[in-house]
Amino acid sequence: MDDKTSLIEQLRIERPAEAEPATWPKWVAIAVAVVAIGGVATWLLLPRGIPVRAATVEPAPAEAVAGPGTILDASGYVVARRQATVSSKITGKVAQVSIEEGKRVARDEIIARLDDTNARASLDQARAARAQAEANLTAAQVAFDNAVPTFKRNEQQLAKEVISAQTYDTAKAAYDAARTGLDVAKRALDVARSAVTFAERNLDDTIVRAPFAGIVTVKAAQEGEMVSPISAGGGFTRTGIGTIVDMDSLEIEVDVSENFINRVHPDQAVTARLNAYPDWAIPAHVIAIIPTADRAKATVKVRVGFDARDDRILPEMGVRVAFLDTPTSAPAESASAGGVQRAFVVPADAVQASGDTGIVFVLNDDRVERRAVRLGARVAGKQIVLSGLTAGARVAAGDLSQLVDGARVRVAN
Repeated sequence: MDDKTSLIEQLRIERPAEAEPATWPKWVAIAVAVVAIGGVATWLLLPRGIPVRAATVEPAPAEAVAGPGTILDASGYVVARRQATVSSKITGKVAQVSIEEGKRVARDEIIARLDDTNARASLDQARAARAQAEANLTAAQVAFDNAVPTFKRNEQQLAKEVISAQTYDTAKAAYDAARTGLDVAKRALDVARSAVTFAERNLDDTIVRAPFAGIVTVKAAQEGEMVSPISAGGGFTRTGIGTIVDMDSLEIEVDVSENFINRVHPDQAVTARLNAYPDWAIPAHVIAIIPTADRAKATVKVRVGFDARDDRILPEMGVRVAFLDTPTSAPAESASAGGVQRAFVVPADAVQASGDTGIVFVLNDDRVERRAVRLGARVAGKQIVLSGLTAGARVAAGDLSQLVDGARVRVAN
C-alpha cells in the first residue's frame, strides 16, 4: 500500500499558482470612453458631400435672348499690321539720331544721318570727272566741225579730179576719226553723268528717313555706332536705327479653338477689353479668319479690327475678345419637335460648356443628376439654356470638376 502511494505521489504534476488578473486604472477607462464618444459625435456632426452652390433655373428675359450676347470668348494681343525697323541702305557710322521713343514722325522725315565724308568726296570726284567729260566733248565737237568742211571740199575736188585719191583718203580718215571721237566723247559724258547720279544717291543714302507716319517705339542706335543692313561691320554693328509703328494699323490677333471656329465669321461684331482697362468695352469687328490651323495648338488665327482709335491702345497689349451673336430674330421660345421649348438662364459657372451643348447637375436633395443641355448665348455672366431644364429647378454651381452623376453634395450657400 505504501508503495502504491509513493508511486502516485511521483506521478503527480505540480502546477504553478495562477496570478490574479490585473486591474485597469479607472482613469484609463474613462479616457477611452471619452475618445470613443467624441469620435462618434464628430462623425455625426461633420457635413458630408462635395460642397456646391445652388442656383435656381429662371426663364430667360426676352430681351436677353433677342439681343446680342457673347457666344465665344478668346484672348489675344494687340498687333500692328504696319511696323518697320528702319535701317540705312549702306554701312556707316551714325552721325546724328533725331528720334526718341514715343516721338511721332511724318512720312519721309529725317530720323538719322550717317557720316557722309566719303560719300561727299566721291560725289566731288564724280562731278570733276563729268566736267572733264564735258570738256572732252567740246574738243571733240570742235574737231568734228573742222573736219566736216575739209572733207566735203576734198570730195568736190576729187570729183573734178583736182586732187589725188590719196589726198582724199587722208581727208576722209581725218573726218571719220573726228566723228568717232565725238561719239566717244558723248558716251564718256553719259558715263560721267551716271557716276554723278550714283554718287548723289550714295550721299542721299547717308540720310535715313521714316518710311511712313507713325510713332517710334524703339530707338536702337546711338551717335558714333556703326549700322549696317547686313551686319557686315562685326558683332557690335547695329542693324537698325529704330522701330516705327503705324498706330492706325493696330488690330487684334486671337487664337480660336478649331472646335468653335464655326461661330466666327467676317464682319461679326466683337467686344474687346484690354487687360490694362478691363472695364472699357471697345467695339470691334472680325476682319478675317486666317485659312489655316495651328496643328500644335489646334487653333485658328482670327484678325479683329477696332471700330474706333484711341491713344490708350498700344501694341502687344493683352486683350480679351467676346464674339457677339446678333441674330435678326431670336425669340425667347424656340420651336422643337415636341412643341415650344422655353429658354432659361443659369449662372455661367453652373454649366460645363462644350460647343453648342453642355452639362449641368440638377440638385435632388443631397444628390445630383447629370443632365445634357443645349446652350444659347452668354449674356452678362449668365448662360442661356435652350433645352434640357425646367423653370424652378435647382442646379449646382461653382467647381463642377468633382461632380459625377449621383454624387452626394452639400449646398454651401
